[in-house]
Amino acid sequence: MYTNFLVEKADHIATIVLNRPEKRNPVNEEMLGELEAILHSLRDDVASRVVVITGTGNAFCAGADLSVVRGVTDAAERQRIFARARNRRARLLGRTLSLLENLEQPSIAAINGFAIGGGWGLALACDFRFAVPGAQFWFPEVDLGVPLSLGSTARLCSMVGAARAKEIIITCDRYTTEDLFAWGMINRIVPPAQLVETARQFAARLLAKPPRAVTGSKLTVNTIAAVAARELSTVQPEVFMHHQAGEA
Repeated sequence: MYTNFLVEKADHIATIVLNRPEKRNPVNEEMLGELEAILHSLRDDVASRVVVITGTGNAFCAGADLSVVRGVTDAAERQRIFARARNRRARLLGRTLSLLENLEQPSIAAINGFAIGGGWGLALACDFRFAVPGAQFWFPEVDLGVPLSLGSTARLCSMVGAARAKEIIITCDRYTTEDLFAWGMINRIVPPAQLVETARQFAARLLAKPPRAVTGSKLTVNTIAAVAARELSTVQPEVFMHHQAGEA
């Protein structure tokens, strides 16, 4: 049914699997369109009460599909092409991750490997994050000449504070599962063979709770965490938009 995903629904759990392992499950417009459609369908799916998202192969999601700049050797031209493609993709990515974040169902990212750029953003939009030991995370956007999206920046600031968020975003350094667990960004470190099953076991624990209380608690926490993001988007929005437009 989908080019980029496998979707399994069983025991009130919807499992969404990114399924382009040969490309390390990249983010492109087709992938985001499919994910948006899947999430829209889950909004009206009363049988699926928890969502698990994982990937195939050795990557959860390797971020932007760089095929748009394949064969372009001039660095400045690569940056211009990537920025134009990124601006189109960013709008769809922001809308899709907001949809995921605001699902009534709690969501669990079962991170089986690399989570880069939009892939890390996808994990941040989930309510819980389980990851295999040694998985790597980074945001390469600044090195590619563009700022990180507003949504992922706000989620990162909410989780680790402004100072660490600036370091993560601006240095483009790579971090491991163990780093993020120490910072409270990863809930569980799980051996690869047990990752999805552990996520489903945790999902079963959530299913045992009163559903309205689970949903209400999730949305209340989201609302409180979103206060800073709303303030960011209203205080000086022209500053952010200026920097975005300047890279197009």
